[in-house]
Amino acid sequence: MTALSDVLIAVAVIVLVVGRQLRARRLDTERRFWLIPLVLAAVALRDPVLIDPDHRAASVLLVAGSLLTTAGMGCVWGWTVRIWREADGSLWSRGTTATAFAWVGALLVRAAWFGVGAALHVHQSGSVLLLSLGLLLLVRSVAVQWRARQLDGGHALAA
Repeated sequence: MTALSDVLIAVAVIVLVVGRQLRARRLDTERRFWLIPLVLAAVALRDPVLIDPDHRAASVLLVAGSLLTTAGMGCVWGWTVRIWREADGSLWSRGTTATAFAWVGALLVRAAWFGVGAALHVHQSGSVLLLSLGLLLLVRSVAVQWRARQLDGGHALAA
């Protein structure tokens, strides 16, 4: 895939996910929250130049650092979501203003990693963006599911 197609896929997923997260929605604990992240990771990992062959060590460090900070941002995002129980017993969630700031922060952190790579003259594949986005969505979903279980008194909810 080209870098442009990677960016377009990422933008489409971000618009879809952010739009959904900022509206109150019933929390479906039986949903396969890992499916979109898995697809994004599969697409990203098919890229033969995910790691710059001319700067292998720096490239691996950049990708690893990016993924580590992305996981942290996913945790932050998951904790900014408001979760509550309605009178009928159903769980609901809605992103807050902090959720929007968490998205902006995640994008800024990703841009900073890209800037570091550019300063080091390391080629950075657009697939890293897809891989990061998949990880961000996965960690956020795990955090929200965990919080929902805590709200439910620790009873296991279907993942």
